[in-house]
Amino acid sequence: MKLSVIGCGYLGAVHAAAMAEVGHEVVGVDVDSHRISELAAHRAPFYEPQLPEILASAGAKGGLRFSTDIAQAAGSRVHFLAVGTPQRANGNAADLSAVHAAVDALIPHLQPGDLVVGKSTVPVGTAAGLAERIAEGCPGAMLAWNPEFLREGFAVEDTIHPDRIVYGLPRDEAEALVSRQLLDEVYAVAIARGTPLVVTNYETAELVKVAANAFLATKISFINAMAEISEVVGADVTQLADAIGYDARIGRKFLNAGVGFGGGCLPKDIRAFTARAEELGRGESVSFLKEIDAINLRRRQHVVDTVVDVLGGQAYQKKVAVLGLSFKPDSDDIRDSPALDVAVQLKGRGADVVAMDPKAVPNSMRKHPQLAYTEDVETALGGAHAVVLVTEWAQFRDLDPVWAAQLVKTPLIIDGRNCLDADRWRAAGWTYRGMGRP
Repeated sequence: MKLSVIGCGYLGAVHAAAMAEVGHEVVGVDVDSHRISELAAHRAPFYEPQLPEILASAGAKGGLRFSTDIAQAAGSRVHFLAVGTPQRANGNAADLSAVHAAVDALIPHLQPGDLVVGKSTVPVGTAAGLAERIAEGCPGAMLAWNPEFLREGFAVEDTIHPDRIVYGLPRDEAEALVSRQLLDEVYAVAIARGTPLVVTNYETAELVKVAANAFLATKISFINAMAEISEVVGADVTQLADAIGYDARIGRKFLNAGVGFGGGCLPKDIRAFTARAEELGRGESVSFLKEIDAINLRRRQHVVDTVVDVLGGQAYQKKVAVLGLSFKPDSDDIRDSPALDVAVQLKGRGADVVAMDPKAVPNSMRKHPQLAYTEDVETALGGAHAVVLVTEWAQFRDLDPVWAAQLVKTPLIIDGRNCLDADRWRAAGWTYRGMGRP
């Protein structure tokens, strides 16, 4: 099929490349000329495993191109909206300006029978309004909602081999039938593989994404709340998570206590969900999400306080090696990153911070030039009075504590992700502090 993808940021670039890789003819459109030039040269403008490979593969087949001119979307039968919906600068609600701008720019290039497919995360009720706008601007054009469920670090795999597909279809039966047929053709490979498919209305499809993120955020903050209690009473939250995780109703995934969640989705999505619920007069239904957010932010402060504590209550002019800057491993994304926040707070406490990350240093330098950075772990550890691990990159998890002890000034480590073998590090002479662990 001929497809267009409007918005080639993290979501759009991956979606465009993956759709071309499975055989569609795709044009990606974005207003960022630098981003487009990189993608057109088959270079990923951000770090995501497998993305460079499928950009090159799809580009070599001739089925993938990129442009800053939205007129290039004309002639495509299906148009995906993949623009950002960040948190508003003056509140918790989602900023939909990019969504509306993309739709307005696309409408003149639509033809009757075209299908616009929303993938951006939006407040419930957005799709219905956009459908009316599209129908007025191009009678016969339709809208469907098809939320994404990508995990950074696994986005290519999640697009080509999704764990489920959701269609939010128009209420009009004829439009719903045509929309479903078009989407079935787009996702024919995944559907033939037996991928679960949920076919529903706009509102449910919109809620699926934010409900999923709200649940995951709740699970993470729950175990972090248990970590707070564990530290007071001397329990081990890791063993607690193992024990309750055996219950199939609970499960072990996302029960890892630590510095909390970040990134461009969970924090802003739970805030936008809360704001939308309040607009609908049902703020009390999700009021617990405010506490989920508060617990999450509290964990960052706890890590900073723990670092200062192990330094004897004073971080001034003490070298602290911060291992990790991206919000999660296998990504260079620093949006709302707990790791970067910890580094900045420690700098504010007077510490001589040297921050290290395999991929996120360039992005971090642009946002916080006041920090000292390195991409070499040996440089970061050299002469450090304390080490704090805040992003669980494999190279940090696999560090040899005996080797590391020879580099630092004082063998103190704060494991902000509970990803190290505490006994192994203590046996190598380190003072080890985990999150919610004795």
